[in-house]
Amino acid sequence: MEQVTTDSLQKRYIFKLLTNLLGLLINLFTQAIIPRGLGPKAYGDFNFLTNFFNQIIGFLDLGTSTAFYTKLSQRPKENGLVVFYLYFSALASGITLLFVLITHLSNSYLSIWPGQGIFYIYLAAIWGILTWFIQVLNRMTDAYGLTVPSEIARMIQKLLGLILIVILYLIHRFNLVNFFYYNFVILILLVIGFIWIIRKNNCSIAENWRINSEQVKKYFYEFYEYSAPLITFALVGLIVGILDRWLLQQFAGSEQQGFYSLSYQIGAICFLFTSAMTPLLMREFSIAYANEDITLMAHYFRRYIPMLYSIAAYFSCFIAVQAATVVHFFGGGEYQGAIIAVMIMAFYPIHQTYGQLSGSVFYATGQTRLYRNIGILFMILGLPITYFLIAPEGYLGLNAGATGLAIKMVALQLIGVNVQLYYNAKFLGLNFKRYLGHQVISVGSMLVIAWGTVVSINQISWMNQHMLVSFLTTGMIYSLIVMGLVYKYPILFGLNREDIVALINSVQEQLRK
Repeated sequence: MEQVTTDSLQKRYIFKLLTNLLGLLINLFTQAIIPRGLGPKAYGDFNFLTNFFNQIIGFLDLGTSTAFYTKLSQRPKENGLVVFYLYFSALASGITLLFVLITHLSNSYLSIWPGQGIFYIYLAAIWGILTWFIQVLNRMTDAYGLTVPSEIARMIQKLLGLILIVILYLIHRFNLVNFFYYNFVILILLVIGFIWIIRKNNCSIAENWRINSEQVKKYFYEFYEYSAPLITFALVGLIVGILDRWLLQQFAGSEQQGFYSLSYQIGAICFLFTSAMTPLLMREFSIAYANEDITLMAHYFRRYIPMLYSIAAYFSCFIAVQAATVVHFFGGGEYQGAIIAVMIMAFYPIHQTYGQLSGSVFYATGQTRLYRNIGILFMILGLPITYFLIAPEGYLGLNAGATGLAIKMVALQLIGVNVQLYYNAKFLGLNFKRYLGHQVISVGSMLVIAWGTVVSINQISWMNQHMLVSFLTTGMIYSLIVMGLVYKYPILFGLNREDIVALINSVQEQLRK
C-alpha cells in the first residue's frame, strides 16, 4: 500500500463538522417527516427493533471495532489486520442472522419482541448488520486519514436520502416496510462509496484475502487481549440495553416507545456537532500514546474537550427550554406526550460528548479494564432504576413511561461520565475540579440565557401566534447573547482570549478570500 497524505486534524474536523451540519439540516427535515409519516406506534416499533439489534451487534463487537481503528491508525500498511477483521465482521453478522432464525423456528420471538412480526425482525437484523459494516468502513477511512473524501461521500448520501424520504412521503408510500427498504438503499450506497474511496487512494480493503493460521492466531490474541476485559462489560451492556427498551415496550407499549424514540432522536441532533471530533481525537490520542507522549494527549484533552462540551450545551439548553415547540415541529399533535421526555433527553448529548471523548482516552491507552468496571457499575445500578420508573403502580413502579427512561438515562450518564473524567484527569495530570466546575458554569449560564430569552419573547403577544417566527427569533437572540458572553468570558467554552482572536482573524481571512 502506498503512503497516503493525511490531512491536518483541523481540516478533517472541519469536514466532519460540515457533514454533521448538513446532517443537522437534513435531520430537521427527515425528523419532521419520519415520525409523522409512521405515527407513534410504527415509529416506536422501528426504534424498538433496531435498538435491539444495535445491542446485539454491540455485544458481538466486544469493542473490537474500536481496537481495529486504534491498531489500524498505528499500522495502516498492515493488510492482514484488515482481512482478519473483515472475516470477523462476516462471522458476527452470520451469528446475528442465525439467532433470528432460531427464535423464528422456536416461536420464542413472540416473547423477545412483544407485538412484533417476524418479517420486521429480519429487516431490523439486516439493518443492524449494514449499520455496523458502515461503521467499520468509516473507521477505516479515518484511520487511513481519508476523512475528507469519506465525509463528502456521507454528504452525498444524506442528500440522496432526503430526496428519497420526501418522494416516499409525497406519493403516500411511507410505511414501516418501505422505511426499512429506504434505509437499506442509502446504507448500501454509502458502503459502495467508502470502498471506492479506500481503493482509489491505494489503501487496503484487502490486497490479498488470504491469511495463514499464524496470522489468525496472532490477530486473535491481539484483539482478545484488548477486548477480553470488555466481554463482561459488553454482556452487561447487552442485557441492560435490551431490558431498558423491553421494559418500556412491555409496560408502556409502542406509543411510549415512540415518544422516547423521538426524544432520543432530537437529543442526537444536538450531538452531531461534537460527535464529528470523537474518532479524530481518538486517532490522535492513539498515536500520541504510541509515541509515549502523555503531554500531547493532555494538550488535546484540555484544548478540545471543554470546548466541545460547551458546544453541546449551547444546543441542548435551548432545545430543553423549547421542548414543546420542538415536539410540535418534529412530531405534531400525536406526540404531545413526548414533551417532558424531550425536555429531559435534550441534556443527554451534553455528557454524551464527555463520555465519548473521555472514553476514547481509555481505549487509546488500553485501560479497558477500568473502563469496563466503571461502565458495569452504572449499568447494574441503572436496571432497577429503570424498572422502578417504568413499571405500573401495581408492580411497585411509578408508571412514568418514556419520561422515566429519559430521567434514568440522563442522571446515570451525568454521574458515570464524571467518574470516567476523574480517572482520565488523574492519568493526564489535569485538574478534575476545574473540569467539574466548567460543566456547571457552562450549562448553568446557557440554561439561564435560554430560559430568559424565551420568557422575554413570550411577552410579545403576536409572537405567540407565530410559532416558527418566535422560535427563530428566540434562537437568534439566544445565540447573540451566548456569543457575547463567550467573547467576554471565553473560559465558558474552554477557550482563552488568544483562541477568540485567532478565530475572528480566520473568519475574516476566509471572507476576504
